[in-house]
Amino acid sequence: MQLRVMIPFALLGVVMPVVSVWAEDPAHTQQLLATKQCPNCNLTRAGLVLANLSGANLQGANLTGANLSRSDLSGADLRGANLTGASLHGANLMGANLTGVILAGADLREAYLGNAIFTDTKVTDAQLIGAIGLPSSIGSAEDFYRLGAQEAKAGNYVNAIDYYNQALRLDPDLAAAYFARSMSRADLGDLVGAMADAQSAKSVYAKLNSPAGEQISDQLILTLEARLNPEREYEASGGGGLVGLIQGVAPMLLRLLF
Repeated sequence: MQLRVMIPFALLGVVMPVVSVWAEDPAHTQQLLATKQCPNCNLTRAGLVLANLSGANLQGANLTGANLSRSDLSGADLRGANLTGASLHGANLMGANLTGVILAGADLREAYLGNAIFTDTKVTDAQLIGAIGLPSSIGSAEDFYRLGAQEAKAGNYVNAIDYYNQALRLDPDLAAAYFARSMSRADLGDLVGAMADAQSAKSVYAKLNSPAGEQISDQLILTLEARLNPEREYEASGGGGLVGLIQGVAPMLLRLLF
């Protein structure tokens, strides 16, 4: 008997969805664009690309799934707003108040976050690659290390180094961050800095009693020595040259970084 009652209601939910859950209130969108005052507004999935919302009051607003790509939200009051799954790709959030904001699954790639207030801000599964001014308070050392590894994999070595720096400020004993920063510095031509990081990685791995880490650090040091002293490359590499060294260490590098 219960099954017969439940089926019609299930079908009713399919053919008559609650539209207000999935769409913004157009009047609220117009209000926001006209006055920049829209606290507690329903802006779900609103299209606000390139919108000038500098200093806007969006406290408690529902911006779930909204498209705010490249919008200007500098100095905006977003306290308690819900930006789950929102696109903030390239948006300017400098000085914005993001206290208690939900940014779960949001796209913050290349967003400007300098001086933004991140207190009790939820950024679970947010895309943060290339975000500028990302405060260390919203992630762990391992989080920043992973962001750096992703940037390095994409060839963005300067950004990768910034993330590794943040990781090491949070955890000076994160050996993998020294190792990864060494590789990024080497790819940018800073072989002296790369060597210093490779040696730091080896020291920390020794402190952590990780023979595998020490071994891979030794191979990186050997590779860097060959690049720093090209006239001695053949002797240092045992006849295989620098290419041979890189090929030999590559599988372990991939396991360490990714």
